[in-house]
Amino acid sequence: MSRPDYRPIQNLTPLVTHERELETCTFCPKLCRSACPVSNAEPRETLTPWGKMSLVNHMAHGSVPVDLTHGHAAWACTGCGRCSKACDQEIPVAQVLQDARAELDKLGIRPPVLNNMNDRVDDAESAMRRSVEALADEPAYDATSPHAILVGCSYHRHAEEEARLALRVVHALTGHRHRVVSSCCGASLTAAGKTDAAAERGRTMATHLGPLSSLVVVDAGCAHHLVSSPVAGLPTPVTLVELASQNLERFQPAHGLGEESVRWHDPCHLGRGLGQYEAPRRVLGRILGRSPDEFAERRERSACSGAGGLLPLTYPEAARGAAGRRLDEHAELGGGRVVTACASSLRMFRKAGADAEDLVRWMARSLGVERR
Repeated sequence: MSRPDYRPIQNLTPLVTHERELETCTFCPKLCRSACPVSNAEPRETLTPWGKMSLVNHMAHGSVPVDLTHGHAAWACTGCGRCSKACDQEIPVAQVLQDARAELDKLGIRPPVLNNMNDRVDDAESAMRRSVEALADEPAYDATSPHAILVGCSYHRHAEEEARLALRVVHALTGHRHRVVSSCCGASLTAAGKTDAAAERGRTMATHLGPLSSLVVVDAGCAHHLVSSPVAGLPTPVTLVELASQNLERFQPAHGLGEESVRWHDPCHLGRGLGQYEAPRRVLGRILGRSPDEFAERRERSACSGAGGLLPLTYPEAARGAAGRRLDEHAELGGGRVVTACASSLRMFRKAGADAEDLVRWMARSLGVERR
């Protein structure tokens, strides 16, 4: 029985659109508990998919308070989707928790670290603009081109060299000079639960760019966001990995690698999000002259790096733990280099001390545009 001072949200989105999902998870025997990178790194029942969904369900029915104590766990999710692959009912846990974040945020309930989220995005955009301005000397750059490349905030802030190489690679593959998007697509705001602000950023980006003939997206998270939440006025995004796979004949095998292990890490948004498992393997395999090495947990079952869903902000220990677990598996399989196509995963792996590289660097080496 709910107390009169509780604020049940039974008329809001989580229950109206997700009642079946919430009820199914709440009364499930927790078959997906081992799939969650968060609860694997920080073993607490409330952080399992069952625990997070149950808390949302109880808040929706008013059986527990709608407050940060019970709502915080909604942000203990990277959005990786691995639990859904392990679920017999294929419950979209990440989407339900994302919608719960949005409803809680409207009530002013959010982790304190996200109170200044709009300022964080403003800072990221400022850094992105500076990074884009630094690319003006690139022959592949044209601020007025009808062809655009969205590299992504994380690359511009934490992997600027990869951002530069991405521009060169796209030019080499298409022959077109590109403008580089310097506006936020809204992905991080969506992860924070600020869906209205995210949509506004997307519209602003589209207005700023104007009519485009093509849009290539480098960061897997940005690509997944634009596919999941299309922005009017923007062409259908094509991932850089997809573009490269369509032009395999342009890549030359690398030399001097010997028997060095090069292991591919599936980014969650690229793989489970967009279904692009074969394309990156084809590209990296073409460059290596052999199939890349694999994790034991790969493709649909690939383990998350802990980088998504703002987890490094809301649950930093769990984020580091998820990255550590992934790299422990890498070490057990013989180590070597880890290659991915996600700036956030790249950053997590590098911070953990791994020999990690982005696929775009391998593309640039193969195409002969790494150094100029």
